Amino acid sequence: MSSILDKKEKKEDEVLDSALRPQKWSDYVGQDKVKENIRIIIQAAKKRSQSPDHLLLYGSSGLGKTTLANLVALEMGTNIRITSGPAIERAGDLAAILTNMSEGDVLFIDEIHRIHKTIEEYLYPAMEDYKLNLILGKGPMARTMELKLPKFTIIGATTRPGMLSAPLRGRFGATFQLNFYEQKDIEKIINRSSDLLKIKAEPQAIEIIAKRSRFTPRIANRLLKRVRDFAEVNGTGLITREIAESSLNFLDVDHMGLELGDKRILQSIIEKFDGGPVGLQALSAASSEEEDTILDIYEPYLMQCGFIERTPKGRMATSLAYEHLGIKKSQHKLI
Repeated sequence: MSSILDKKEKKEDEVLDSALRPQKWSDYVGQDKVKENIRIIIQAAKKRSQSPDHLLLYGSSGLGKTTLANLVALEMGTNIRITSGPAIERAGDLAAILTNMSEGDVLFIDEIHRIHKTIEEYLYPAMEDYKLNLILGKGPMARTMELKLPKFTIIGATTRPGMLSAPLRGRFGATFQLNFYEQKDIEKIINRSSDLLKIKAEPQAIEIIAKRSRFTPRIANRLLKRVRDFAEVNGTGLITREIAESSLNFLDVDHMGLELGDKRILQSIIEKFDGGPVGLQALSAASSEEEDTILDIYEPYLMQCGFIERTPKGRMATSLAYEHLGIKKSQHKLI
């Protein structure tokens, strides 16, 4: 059974996620402060007939960074080019992307923290002066060619802002953090997705899905689609409270939104390391999860729930984690 947290989506899920993505500002629910700040930047740029400043968005996966980038391009009436840090391997790759852009276009770079350091050096003048300095040839015959670029806006997205170099971070005009959503906002998103997908669901069922969505729109939509499947196969197609609860339990998503991977990490800290502290490498080996997966997928939500505490010596399981898993904690280990 695939995890609801899988980064790799099936093709049909990608198509559905694209269809559910808001196409205008009024449809984008939540992140109100970030949204308003970006709208002001766009409106000011329009008045000056300029491209908006380069923007850096950071936060956990599935919180709407790509959607915001698309909305910026829609608001500006320009095209958006989408790539990722690891995909830009050589200076030629970057040159091909930038020289094919038109005036005012948006370049969205996902996982920008994984961009190669040598590519960063080419990116600096492109972001500041809209020019690209390429070195042609090697040794004594090498020469520099300067390419002028159209005015454009880079929107970088990252789950780990601390991994960005200071020079790159400093070239963004504004930086915004996307936080986990409120329960009411997730319910609005599920209601909107239900309408678009023509899914009928009881209000109590939507509330249950929202509570188990890890307060993340992408996961809320995934859960809605999985519960819909159960409702169609095991019921009349209507998502009732009973179907929502039974299907999510079958998917091993508990009432807090934790799934098997989360519990495996917490149990590893508690049972194999006596509650911690434990380093990331040791926790990765003990839980059979990759370090990047722990950092990007599991840890942000477990910390948000108060189940993990990060200390200078490593990760520790809190009293809430013991309580949630139903494990008794010795008195000397109380936090």
